[in-house]
Amino acid sequence: MLILAMESSAKSASAALVRDGELLAQSFSCSGLTHSRTLLPMAEGVLDAAGVKIADVDCLAVAQGPGSFTGIRIGVSAVKGLAWAAEKPAVGVSTLEAMAYHGLAAGEGALVCCCMDARRAQIYNALFEIRGGRPERLLPDRAIAIETLLPELKKYEKPLFLVGDGAAMCYNIFSENGLRCVLAPSNLVQQSAWGVAMAAGSVEPRPGAELQPVYLRLSQAERERQARMAR
Repeated sequence: MLILAMESSAKSASAALVRDGELLAQSFSCSGLTHSRTLLPMAEGVLDAAGVKIADVDCLAVAQGPGSFTGIRIGVSAVKGLAWAAEKPAVGVSTLEAMAYHGLAAGEGALVCCCMDARRAQIYNALFEIRGGRPERLLPDRAIAIETLLPELKKYEKPLFLVGDGAAMCYNIFSENGLRCVLAPSNLVQQSAWGVAMAAGSVEPRPGAELQPVYLRLSQAERERQARMAR
């Protein structure tokens, strides 16, 4: 299956073209430019680099959350639009599960701890173990305070392989609290469209119109609205 994938859930953005698990082309940017300016040109670029047309693609894929509210909306909207225009099915995957594929570099049996900065003293987190050449989920996607997460992670005896834009912050806190952990190298620590494509490979594609963002918690605007109503 030939998958065109996009990732825009955090500060970085990327697009990748993957055929049956083999990376054909990938474009990555962490320049600070808005994803609305970079994401579609990167998708076009990877298609051109591989000599592939959108009509040749079997499926589109996107990280549907958790992550930045704006970034997720941009990615999901871009893929929904392309899926509609090209009459292609689409897959939405967990941002954290897609990140966990970077843990393949840590080897069989590695514990992959996904850490995205969720602000408000929280991270978006999930835990996976590499089994049979793919990440198997141990803990669900959630927004959680690091001090709440620490007791859960101390139950595991293996070192943690940390990925995500909150990995460096977690590495410092985990190490200070006696957890053995390894920070993923810079080329693997950030979210990537390659991981999105890998996670999408085992999911049945559906009409792009069915794609929906997954936020895990309310937006700041909604929290403020509820606070005003409570007052």
